[in-house]
Amino acid sequence: MHLDRLGPRGMDRPRGPGRTVIELFAEIARHVTGMAWKIAWGLILGFGISAVVQVCVRNERVAERLGQPTLGAVALATAFGAASSSCSYAAAAMSKTLFRKGAHLVNATAFLFASTNLVIEIGLVIWVLLGWRFVVAEVLGGLLLIGIASPLVANLPRSIVEAARSHLRDAGGEDGHGGPETRPVRALLSTSGWVAVGRTFRSDWRMVGRDIVLGIAIAGTLAAVVPHEVWQALFPAAEPGAGQVPLRLIGVHVLIGPLVAVLSSVCSVGNIPLAAVLWENGISFAGVIAFVFADLLALPMLLVYRRYYGLRPALAWSACLLAAIVASAVIVELVFRSGGWIPPPPPPGTASARDYFAWDYTTVLNAIFVPLGLLLAYLGGRPRTEPEAHHGASGTSAHSVPPARS
Repeated sequence: MHLDRLGPRGMDRPRGPGRTVIELFAEIARHVTGMAWKIAWGLILGFGISAVVQVCVRNERVAERLGQPTLGAVALATAFGAASSSCSYAAAAMSKTLFRKGAHLVNATAFLFASTNLVIEIGLVIWVLLGWRFVVAEVLGGLLLIGIASPLVANLPRSIVEAARSHLRDAGGEDGHGGPETRPVRALLSTSGWVAVGRTFRSDWRMVGRDIVLGIAIAGTLAAVVPHEVWQALFPAAEPGAGQVPLRLIGVHVLIGPLVAVLSSVCSVGNIPLAAVLWENGISFAGVIAFVFADLLALPMLLVYRRYYGLRPALAWSACLLAAIVASAVIVELVFRSGGWIPPPPPPGTASARDYFAWDYTTVLNAIFVPLGLLLAYLGGRPRTEPEAHHGASGTSAHSVPPARS
């Protein structure tokens, strides 16, 4: 659902210095709570499906099948990533684990892109805040990311790759993150199976919750505070609601998108509300796509890569990621522009006109999924019984990867 269709309420709300402090904070609070309300059902549904997949899909041999950069291995890494959590930090940790256990860096990169751009909760939130065409662009762009990044990473100097592996070996430490044991699908017919799903559900929320809250807070504040003139200065020759950005300026917008992502330091699902604000205020279609993809280049993520792989390998790998992000966003823009599929951006002032809490499909879906989410969180918070604890200690974690065969 496009943001310009969320209702006419609030057209007379002032924007700018004429508001009192109380009015300003009230407007920020309205945007923050409203955005959270709009995306709640999508997040719960997405994390719920992800939890079921993570608990039921056996991945004992995943790492050992990713040792060579073949098409089949890249496809497996992509599928494995799409079935995983969308948390950028968890994705980076798991990608590092795959690489350390023997996976080729190309396949570890494919997993990283897929687990942050092709997961269901990302698509649902994009659909709610930006519309279905952005979902199609996200999927197409995610596949392009993997296709473009793979040869770039494959051609990194061998010394760079070996330096990254050596740094990982020297660093030591734990791989991946804990989670409930892998179970067969039929286990979902039992209470213990759903308890395992609940634990994964809670674990994913703990990992990504901070970013979601931060992203909504930043987006709500910008929507309420920043005048349109500031956005117009940031996005050259782009007037909010005026239509497509001139093709000659697409490259500028595609570079601005990742820059904003780096500075905002919001990762994963959390940057989608901010992407909606940028789209409403004049950034190009390609700029939005580049911004969403560039959550993997947020400043905290760059520091994580440096800690995992060392400075030189982290810089080289991040450069490959940036090149793939920029190229993919431009290609998506050209494809959608040639087909006439780029949606019109919302007109100026839409942020002040949104009625987030109207009686619509969002209310119905939240009435269904919020209680289900609370139920899963309750199940996941139940203490382990002694048999479950023993099985979880000896079984394979849904988030862990066994060592590759030597």
